[in-house]
Amino acid sequence: MKILAVNAGSSSMKFQLFEMPEEKVLVSSTFERIGLDNSFYSIKVDDKKTKKDAVLLNHEDACNLFLNELLENKIVSNLEEISSIGHRIVHGADKYNKSVLIDDTVIKDIEECIPLAPLHNPAGILGIRAMREALPNAKNVAVFDTAFHQTMDEKAFLYPVPYEWYTNYGVRRYGFHGTSHHYVSTRIASLLGTNEYKAIICHLGNGASISAVLNGKCVETSMGITPVSGIPMGTRCGDIDPSIIEYVMRTSGKTIDEVMTDLNKKSGLLGISGVSSDSRDIEDAIEAGNQRAVLARDIYVRRIASFVASYYCILGGADVIAFTAGIGENSQDTREQVMKLLKPLGVLIDDEANNVRGVERLISDKASKIKCYIIPTNEELMMVKETYELSK
Repeated sequence: MKILAVNAGSSSMKFQLFEMPEEKVLVSSTFERIGLDNSFYSIKVDDKKTKKDAVLLNHEDACNLFLNELLENKIVSNLEEISSIGHRIVHGADKYNKSVLIDDTVIKDIEECIPLAPLHNPAGILGIRAMREALPNAKNVAVFDTAFHQTMDEKAFLYPVPYEWYTNYGVRRYGFHGTSHHYVSTRIASLLGTNEYKAIICHLGNGASISAVLNGKCVETSMGITPVSGIPMGTRCGDIDPSIIEYVMRTSGKTIDEVMTDLNKKSGLLGISGVSSDSRDIEDAIEAGNQRAVLARDIYVRRIASFVASYYCILGGADVIAFTAGIGENSQDTREQVMKLLKPLGVLIDDEANNVRGVERLISDKASKIKCYIIPTNEELMMVKETYELSK
C-alpha cells in the first residue's frame, strides 16, 4: 500500500511517499517559495537528489508537479496506486487527541483553529484541498501536532489566569511537535523493552519543545497555546515576563504586531547572539571567540536543563532523556552542555559515544543514573503509520 505524507507550509510543501507496511521511502520532495519569485523544488529518488526551477503559483501547482514526477520516474504506474494521504496539521486545539479521517467537519474544525495557528493551519487546509482535487479517490488523514499532548490533565495544561479565559477563549497549553514526541516515545519503549517508563524528550531544532512522558503518554510539555513559548529557539523567545510586551510597546512605540514579530522572528539564538538562528553558525562563532554567541548557547542549554529538571520532579524520576530533531541529533556541544548541567540528577556523559551526529545511540556513561539517548525523529513515518492504521 502506497501512502503519501504531506507537510504544507505557508510557502512550502514537503512530500514523502512510503510503501507500507514495509515502511520503505520511495521518494521525497520539497517545494519552496510557493507563490513567490524564484520558486523551485528538489526531489530525491534512489538516494539521487535533483533540484529544479519551477513556477509555483499555489499549492495545487506543487501537488501536480510532484505527482507528475511520480509518473515520470515510474515510481507509480498510475496515481490510483496512492491509497491514502496523511496531512500534518499544526493545531487541532483540544478537539482531537488522535489522527482522524478528513471530512468536511474536520476541515471546518481546522479552520476554526486558524486564530491559534494563523500561518500553519491555512497552509494545511490548502494542502488537503489540493490533494483532494488531484487524488479524489484517496483517503485523507489529519495528523495533528497537538494530539499527542492532549493526555495532559488540567494541572498541566491550565494557565493561572482567569478561568473564563479557558472556557470562553480556549486559553490553555496545547503543545506542539506532538508527532515527533510520539515517534520518539515509541522508540524509547522499543529500546527499553517495556511500555512502562519515565522519559523526558528534548525536541531541539529551530523550533524546540520538551515533554515529560509517562508510559507513552504526555503529562507535561513546554510549548503552550502557541509555539513561541517554552525554551528559547532559533528565533523565538520562549517563556518571558508578559509585562515586557507592554513595556516595549510603551517605550518604543512599536505596535503589538511588531513586538510579536520580534518575539517570533528576531529573538532566541538569533536575538542574543546577533549572529544567526542556526546552531551551527553559533558554534562556529563560539570557536571564533564571539562572547554573545557563547551567551546565547549558555542561555539555551540552561533553559533546557531547567525544564528537564522540573519534569524529573514531576515524573518522580526519569529512566531516559532523549535528544532529537536537528540540534538534538547533530550538536555534540549542546548535548554535552545540557548533560553537564544535569549532573546533580546523576547524569553522566560518555564523551566518546556523544561524538556522533544523527544516529540512534546511548550517549550516557554506564554509571549514569539516567540513560541518555540520541533518537533521530521521523515525523513523516509516524504520520504514515497512523494514516495506514486508519486506512486499513
